[in-house]
Amino acid sequence: MTGNMPADRRIAVVTGAAGGLGQATAQRLLAAGLDVVAVTRDARGAEATRRSLQDRAGGGVVHALHADLLRRDDVDALGERLRGTVPRVDVLINNAGAAFPDYATTADGAERTHALNHLAPFRLTHLLLASGLFAADARIIAVSSDLVSRARLDTGDPDVTGTGWHDRFSQLTVYGTAKLIGLLATAALAARLPAGMRVHSANPGVLRTGFHAKAGGPLKAIAAVGGLFAASPEKAAHGPVLLATAATPPVPSGGLLVKGRPATPPAVTRDAALTTEVYERTARALGIAPISA
Repeated sequence: MTGNMPADRRIAVVTGAAGGLGQATAQRLLAAGLDVVAVTRDARGAEATRRSLQDRAGGGVVHALHADLLRRDDVDALGERLRGTVPRVDVLINNAGAAFPDYATTADGAERTHALNHLAPFRLTHLLLASGLFAADARIIAVSSDLVSRARLDTGDPDVTGTGWHDRFSQLTVYGTAKLIGLLATAALAARLPAGMRVHSANPGVLRTGFHAKAGGPLKAIAAVGGLFAASPEKAAHGPVLLATAATPPVPSGGLLVKGRPATPPAVTRDAALTTEVYERTARALGIAPISA
């Protein structure tokens, strides 16, 4: 860790900050005058990320913490470490994600793609809400994906942990479904946050990073074909940073930004009964008390 975070400067927490969109977002937030807590998967990545960001931080302060967000105990430990590191959180950008090529469950019994892309950010957000660490005007930003168009969600019986995919796994469909569930949960949370707080979703579009290649499976092939049309992480970071820093965000709480521009979320996210069901099922699956609307 480096230095102390002044109480008069805004503080942003960015998960998945070891590279790609997460690190580019952290860099742009530092340039915008915020201090940053960069969250990576392991201690080695945390230290390398801290050094990389601090070298270009100007007058900003960088902390780096690590947590394996596939593990609920690690998410809880991250919440505890944040309380010991920063006086408050003004911005939380839930960026960490992955599209796993095959079916497997975490130690907690959830399908991995759903655990990392939906359950972990939901849990971390609610831990910070419960602890009172969020600033009164905090902004919570969830990174979404174009692949929500590939989602296949049973709206009558939404599977928020993803275990129903064990015998019919499809990388693109499962990833898209996990991201769609995240959009639904974000829409529900918007109606439950304390007055003054806001939550948004940001879809950066297709990125020129190692995300697709590391994912393997069909996503690796998509990266090979579509790389020429993909945006750089630096350009794609514009959307999350705009939501984090604009005096008046360009979309309402619960709204969606696509490639830096306001967009209409999928129609299913406007189904109040479904968003409530997804929100409450997720809270129950995680053993978290849901917030009343």
